[in-house]
Amino acid sequence: MAQVLVTGASGFVGKHLVVHLCSLGDDVTTSCTDITDRNAIAAEFQHHRPEIIYHLAAQADIALSWKAPIETLRVNIEGTYNVLEAAHNSNVQRVLVTSSADVYGQVDPTQLPVSETAPLRPVTPYGASKAAAEILSLQAGFAQGTDIIRTRAFNHLGPGQNNRFVASSIAAQITANERSGVKIVRAGNLAARRDFTDVRDVVRAYRMLAVAGEPGEVYNICNGKSHTIQELAELLLKKASHDMHIEVDPTLMRPIDVPEVRGNPEKLQKATGWKPAISLDATLRDLLGYYRNQTPHGR
Repeated sequence: MAQVLVTGASGFVGKHLVVHLCSLGDDVTTSCTDITDRNAIAAEFQHHRPEIIYHLAAQADIALSWKAPIETLRVNIEGTYNVLEAAHNSNVQRVLVTSSADVYGQVDPTQLPVSETAPLRPVTPYGASKAAAEILSLQAGFAQGTDIIRTRAFNHLGPGQNNRFVASSIAAQITANERSGVKIVRAGNLAARRDFTDVRDVVRAYRMLAVAGEPGEVYNICNGKSHTIQELAELLLKKASHDMHIEVDPTLMRPIDVPEVRGNPEKLQKATGWKPAISLDATLRDLLGYYRNQTPHGR
């Protein structure tokens, strides 16, 4: 059992992580403090004195990062600096910093599945902010001796995810259509290929790395397989109560969209023995069930 603190505990991934940590007997403090408030973060860490920090708080919406790049940079870079500084000053034993596969950006197809040694070439403001947060983490490790582990989670999804993300958007539309009888489901780039992992498998990896990861190292969290958004949509549509079809909505297209994102999970597996336990079909079933259980007017 460990004394842990989770930043961003009220978010999609944070809620799943808190449940998982508690199930394993960890003493969990949930933090929803604004990480851009340096003094508030410092006071919170000094008060609770956790042994391990899981730093999940972030602006994680890629599409929003194009519309609000400065806010994204401030939360993800300045906020991470504040967390690392507070951790050092509170003598935290270990910090797990959650980064993203979006830091890889443009990857040559011949280099797929991408490993942790690949260069960082982010193409979105979000990816750039996460790459910068990783550099801050390295600096804190070198200069202050803080025990930091970085993780690069690829696309993850599951029950509770906001409908700004593609799978959740499709699931929410299907649920609304089941009530209204509408047959159209709108999506953006259907050809994009992504490496999907259930959020409950992702948080298992976070906990395993907090225990067994090497300080200063970075680990991909992924399946190593990719599916098109078209395939994802079709799997969800098969679960609908009546026939529906996908239509491409140009307004949902991103300014830049990497054709394929697929990671290599071997480093994570060697360090921890982690393997994904939940199939994509089961994840999508649970995601659709989550939206069916919501009220007709939203969350």
